[in-house]
Amino acid sequence: MKLFEEPVDPSINHLPYDGEVNYYGPIFPTAAANTYLTKLLSELDWQADEAIIFGKHIQTKRKVVWYGDLPFEYTYSGILKRAQTWPNTLLAIKAQVEARCHESFNSCLCNLYHDGSEGMAWHSDGEKDLKKHGAIASVTFGAERKFGFKHKINKNSIYLQLEHGSLLVMKGQTQDHWLHRLPPTTKVSQPRINLTFRSIEQR
Repeated sequence: MKLFEEPVDPSINHLPYDGEVNYYGPIFPTAAANTYLTKLLSELDWQADEAIIFGKHIQTKRKVVWYGDLPFEYTYSGILKRAQTWPNTLLAIKAQVEARCHESFNSCLCNLYHDGSEGMAWHSDGEKDLKKHGAIASVTFGAERKFGFKHKINKNSIYLQLEHGSLLVMKGQTQDHWLHRLPPTTKVSQPRINLTFRSIEQR
């Protein structure tokens, strides 16, 4: 089941129920998206991701870095993250994303997948520090990858291809009722950067 049909209409909610997902397609021209990909690969402070899974501390091949308004702390996958100061490249992308989806964000979790062998298992972004039912804007630079949603109760699943320079926005009750994942694939040999702009509530 495809999440969208051409032409892309960002006003359409592509989840059938229990949430809101809007896909904008590529919002950056190819030349600009290529430039951002190169800059993000070289300029961001990429580090191996850490998580607590079933009580075990692990590191992933996937690299991450977190930026946000300072001072800032955030617990993600059982690990305390401290935000770094926004780099200018990321601020420029953030401004364009906010203008397109009419939302505002105070942080960004950046993910680097080196190739198709690296992915993300089924999960929902339900950390207690996230703004309740706030929007999460996901921007893709680099390799086009399949992205899936699965309903937590009836297991209905939906997949789409996230394109280079594209924007996907999840909001409303999406995280309450749906899981999402980036499945690994042997068909992709190029890197993909995923920027997830979020609103964190400091307590």
